Amino acid sequence: MQSPQFDALQGSWEHFPHQADIGVRGIGATKETAFEGAAEALTAVITDPDSVAPTQPVPIVCEAPDDELLLVDWLNALVYEMATRRMLFSRFHVRFNDHSLHATAWGEPIEVARHQPAVEVKGATYTELSVKQDEGGRWIAQCVVDV
Repeated sequence: MQSPQFDALQGSWEHFPHQADIGVRGIGATKETAFEGAAEALTAVITDPDSVAPTQPVPIVCEAPDDELLLVDWLNALVYEMATRRMLFSRFHVRFNDHSLHATAWGEPIEVARHQPAVEVKGATYTELSVKQDEGGRWIAQCVVDV
């Protein structure tokens, strides 16, 4: 399991084990940074996020009745954009407005030789789905993705 140092401003991400699939978790001082971290963890399932140049912005808007469903919609929107645009993303900016998420994901077209994609993520699931604050006040946004 990868566990970068936590940075209160930038947040962080990690993977957690789950049978044949993989868990993604974003951790941040705000719900926004936790969602951004979960998105980076999603990219890290596929390739090293540091290998992806954040050159092309892609706007994404999602709506859902609660934070957990919004996380699944957000990650599935990223999976959709990666598949249809043949891109990978490495930088994210998320804003919330009631039950909607307005975001920009920056990335570049996939170059198989350089990015060496490990797996294809099929989608985010409701398994181990959680968006909450821990006892220290950090936001944690997580779920399992189907690979």
